[in-house]
Amino acid sequence: MIIPVRCFSCGKPIGQLWEKFKAGVEEGKDPGKVLDELGVDRYCCRQIFIGHVDLIDTISRFKKF
Repeated sequence: MIIPVRCFSCGKPIGQLWEKFKAGVEEGKDPGKVLDELGVDRYCCRQIFIGHVDLIDTISRFKKF
């Protein structure tokens, strides 16, 4: 799944925050604190970041003929 540009529930733009969130989590920070630093405070937006599984590399290996 690719991170959506806007939140499904409230419509807030969140797509630009994915790289910053991913970098913060890879540094070892708590995901909740990273989201607080980025200003993501709504539960609907937070669940998209927390529940996201980055499958684009796995899916891109397969070609559609």
